[in-house]
Amino acid sequence: MERSDEVLLEMRNICKEFPRVKALDNVSLKLKRGSVHALMGENGAGKSTLMKCLFGIYAKDSGEIFLEGRKVDFRSPKHALENGVAMVHQELNQALKRSVMENLWMGRYPKKFGIFTSDGKMYRDTAKVFGKLGLKVNPRQIMSTMPVAQRQMAEIAKAVSYDAKVIVLDEPTSSLSEKEAGQLFEIIKGLKEKGCAVIYISHKMEEILRISDEVTVMRDGKLIDTRPAKELDMNTIIKLMVGRELSNRFPPKTNTVGEVAMQVVDLTSQYTNVKNVSFELRKGEILGISGLDGSGRTELLENIFGISARKSGKIYLHGKEIGNRNARQSIKNGFALITEERRKNGIFGILNIRENTVISNLKKYTGAGLWLSEGKMKADTQKMIDSLRVKTPGQGTKIRALSGGNQQKVILARWLLTEPEILLLDEPTRGIDVGAKYEIYQLIIELASKGKSIIMVSGEMPELLGVCTRIIVMSDGQVTGELSADKATQEELMRLATLNL
Repeated sequence: MERSDEVLLEMRNICKEFPRVKALDNVSLKLKRGSVHALMGENGAGKSTLMKCLFGIYAKDSGEIFLEGRKVDFRSPKHALENGVAMVHQELNQALKRSVMENLWMGRYPKKFGIFTSDGKMYRDTAKVFGKLGLKVNPRQIMSTMPVAQRQMAEIAKAVSYDAKVIVLDEPTSSLSEKEAGQLFEIIKGLKEKGCAVIYISHKMEEILRISDEVTVMRDGKLIDTRPAKELDMNTIIKLMVGRELSNRFPPKTNTVGEVAMQVVDLTSQYTNVKNVSFELRKGEILGISGLDGSGRTELLENIFGISARKSGKIYLHGKEIGNRNARQSIKNGFALITEERRKNGIFGILNIRENTVISNLKKYTGAGLWLSEGKMKADTQKMIDSLRVKTPGQGTKIRALSGGNQQKVILARWLLTEPEILLLDEPTRGIDVGAKYEIYQLIIELASKGKSIIMVSGEMPELLGVCTRIIVMSDGQVTGELSADKATQEELMRLATLNL
């Protein structure tokens, strides 16, 4: 029998509608004190919408929320935080030009004499919060100079600093290394021991089964089931999420590798740690790049695409040297780059889906005059929405209103319309559910089958082994090994990834 004092938070029959979309349909959730409650479902299932209704970002249409038995209705995130409910969003929204400590205490700076901001107290309080969590971070470091993983941990520390009773973590390990994820799990364990409850949203089933006490699965805005985590396995979760069995996590590799399409020779970056990197990329090949966070994976792609300064080295396309000194040159040479952070440098949040889809290829839609052809843009956008199965009410929907997976599909659509020859993918399935991941894997393999050459960076080793033809491993900015994906193992990839450390 469940004791009433065990239930810290209860959401009853929550409903929320957007134009032409019923995002939440009578969803109920009970969160017990000192527990981790996982929330799972495909992109667009309603997980984030439910949490935004809790956190005061969205106003629910109907339903009730109770915190420690008291009915609450948070009007804003500030109101939720003041009542002990914190949320760490998947897409980081930080003041990048400000320091870590300024981000941590923004809106509640410690004062001296009741008037002036106390820089010294802010520094000490920040160090204290990170110290409790076992994290080493310089409180004065500017946020933009930190890797994504450290910025994510800073955001988690901010939530903890509110002494929250309930903390919502939305895809918290999507940009963390295995070591950093382990640190996070220790932090969660400590929070549980203090009686805090954690709502944990993730698509990584291995970690869900590892740390969760209960699991709730949603589909199409409805609650499907809530079960103790110990009663579940990966196949059962997948079946609950997608409503069907997904026996194979990866599609068959149907692409055929041809002649050399691109060569990178002794590439060294100006300001990052990439040093003397050389490799070949063949037509129809999916080349994986593995390595730990900070190994130089992302920086290598940025150098190839020309958005990061190159100190030395050469790039050849079909035997001819090319510059690729900026994004414009790279696009003209048939390159496309899908970046790791959608919100920061992927989507144009204030623009709609059509505008985000065509923005990299506007010349295609201008005729003899200066006017853009609305009809052509509409037709191409619809073609991409249909082929990539983007879930959206329509082309006029703001892209920021879509789930993370659907935003990623729109970014893919944007670059596919430029008809690239070389496709650079940086964490293309980050924060995307298992069903949508399969669709994107399928798309990547289909593109390679049509002769496209693809480089794919991923921190998920099973993904690289399941999709790629060949894998190069990086450590401290250098290539430490090259393996056939069919013969490689996760253990060998990890060994090579730690060679220079």
